[in-house]
Amino acid sequence: MEEKAISRREFLKKSAVAGAGAAVLGACSDGSAGGSRSALEIGEMPLRRCGDDSVSLLGYGCMRWPTVMQNGRMVIDQEKVNELVDYAYRHGVTYYDTAPVYVQGQSERATGIALSRYPRESFRIATKLSNQRMAGQGLSPEQLYKESIDMYENSFKELGVDYIDYYLLHSIGGGDGLPLLRERFFDNGVLDFLVKEREKGKIRHLGWSFHGDVAVFDYMLSLHDEGKYRWDFVQIQMNYLDWRHAKATNERNINAEYLYGELEKRGIPCTIMEPLLGGRLSNVPDHVAEFLKTREPDRSVASWAFRFCGTYPGVLSVLSGMTYMEHLQDNLTSLAPLKPLTEDDLEYLQRAANLMAAYPTIPCNQCNYCMPCPYGLDIPNILTFYNKCINEGNMPDGRQDPNYKKARRAFLVGYARAVPNLRQSDHCTGCNQCSPECPQRIDIPAELRKIDLYAEQLKQDNL
Repeated sequence: MEEKAISRREFLKKSAVAGAGAAVLGACSDGSAGGSRSALEIGEMPLRRCGDDSVSLLGYGCMRWPTVMQNGRMVIDQEKVNELVDYAYRHGVTYYDTAPVYVQGQSERATGIALSRYPRESFRIATKLSNQRMAGQGLSPEQLYKESIDMYENSFKELGVDYIDYYLLHSIGGGDGLPLLRERFFDNGVLDFLVKEREKGKIRHLGWSFHGDVAVFDYMLSLHDEGKYRWDFVQIQMNYLDWRHAKATNERNINAEYLYGELEKRGIPCTIMEPLLGGRLSNVPDHVAEFLKTREPDRSVASWAFRFCGTYPGVLSVLSGMTYMEHLQDNLTSLAPLKPLTEDDLEYLQRAANLMAAYPTIPCNQCNYCMPCPYGLDIPNILTFYNKCINEGNMPDGRQDPNYKKARRAFLVGYARAVPNLRQSDHCTGCNQCSPECPQRIDIPAELRKIDLYAEQLKQDNL
């Protein structure tokens, strides 16, 4: 691949032979991407409309780019990012979603480098005004305005572009809801500035991503209804579990069925984040995986989640943070071409969601917003490991469990391998710096205490 920009037609011609052998793949028997595959061909990527623009139904979420250790620091592996983008681009992915805070501030630059090798008009970049941590720090409206605009302008430099296709007010609805929203964007004039940037063409489409208080969601749509502000698109968390079971993980969450429905009423297209809930819907409990595989044995468990989102016509692009090539390939087979779910399929999938909702996993999506922990804990990996043990049945209730010895050893050995000792849950001080940053509203110290107590009981062999 030449490092200079080439036309999409030239790129496709040069890549046709190289990509032919990789275009046939499918799903592992356990529902994960990778391993032996059945023949599922990657076909034509569906396009969805946003006004006079069109984007790929599968969007690349750039929050989880592959990393390597370099001079004692974790940095993005640009070579692997380029390979992933090359493959995605070749198979029709045109939408790339990043933010100034992703991958410890490195994502925008890495994304921009990878995409700079292609004609600017052939792809769409989405990035965000991630000023949530600037707010609540005692800054005056003038100071917060300056810091926010500096972040906005720096995105152009990092991405190496002179316009941004899709720009979002990042993660609204968190904290104390409406007061935080007003501080971030309204009281300081930041939103009015962005509206003018859209008028100038620096921003092609203006929207927002939502986590949290439904009152904020409804308020933002009321502004659209009244004509005070026009939203070109909105980003929501939507998947078949959160469609009707969002409150099962946290009472303050709002079902995706409501969020999507309100946007569809107004004709506002939506981009979808967390279609797999941070991987939880690709690594489901064994009995749920068996339930889904019974219906479609040749497709991965993850494909159900992507097809669920793609079935709804108001969905503009389904975002996935694809760290590895096998993830990208499997997701491509799920949506390119799209085989929409039937009403019968949707009903069947909700039965799977009911099974999932009854399972006591922690709703961590590995977004890493809780990091870094001031006391060095590896919070996402602790929670992910705990969920993995639940899914795999390595959570004995006590010595009466016939699987007790095997499960006890699997938990303790696995925990030591997954999370270094000094970064495990027993080192949590309860400072609660993490919970306010969590989009899923997890009471992280409480969950860490629960995991620590369980691990200690297993160590003492007195469960």
